[in-house]
Amino acid sequence: MAATIAFAILVSLGSWQVQRLAWKENLIESVKARRDREPVPAPGPDHWHSFDENRWDYTPVTLTGRFLPGELYYFISLSMPNGPYSGPGYFVFNPFLTDKGWVAMVNRGFVPQDRWLPAQRPASSAPPEGAVTIEGLLRRPEHPNFLSYEPDLQKQVWFVREPERMARSLGVENPDIAPYAVDLFADSAEPDALPRGGETIVSFRNNHLQYAGTWFGLAAVLLVVYIAFVRSRFRQMKTADT
Repeated sequence: MAATIAFAILVSLGSWQVQRLAWKENLIESVKARRDREPVPAPGPDHWHSFDENRWDYTPVTLTGRFLPGELYYFISLSMPNGPYSGPGYFVFNPFLTDKGWVAMVNRGFVPQDRWLPAQRPASSAPPEGAVTIEGLLRRPEHPNFLSYEPDLQKQVWFVREPERMARSLGVENPDIAPYAVDLFADSAEPDALPRGGETIVSFRNNHLQYAGTWFGLAAVLLVVYIAFVRSRFRQMKTADT
């Protein structure tokens, strides 16, 4: 009886992982298709109450406005960069005041660890002054858990993408802060510029096939062991009868 229950549980877990695999593959394909769309205006406060962060994640968007003072640094390591810079470093985030009056946190791009401070970069690395229109990928917020590192507010080094909290730490008092960030596209005119845009990491852990194989494999092993046990008991019973 116990073996039957265990077998059913293992098969159920394997089947669940197969379903998760199909869901993850559909998610990956939908994100790939979403990235190739034409940019649309980033959703403003009127849409935030019903904002679906998963549906909007990786959507190309535009913003018009100006950059506000202050920047902070989100720790990241690029193993497969699109540009010339890789390894440990930071995404540089700046607050951006839109022409509609609300604020979004903008990831202007990647800087290597040895050039993360403004004084270590050329003057051209500063955000543009005045009104500009920018394009990038909308990124949903990250939600910290008990394993997440707290930000170093003295150095403004962050480990979790929390747009509103980031903006508040830079002194932004605007009541309307977007519940998402925007990762700028690369500047094709300056491929070696810092920060280097276009380094959004688009990756999803997809281990569901391995997990399914593990559960089904355990179920198969249990079945073989159970059959061997039953045959052994059957032989013992025949021997006892003779």
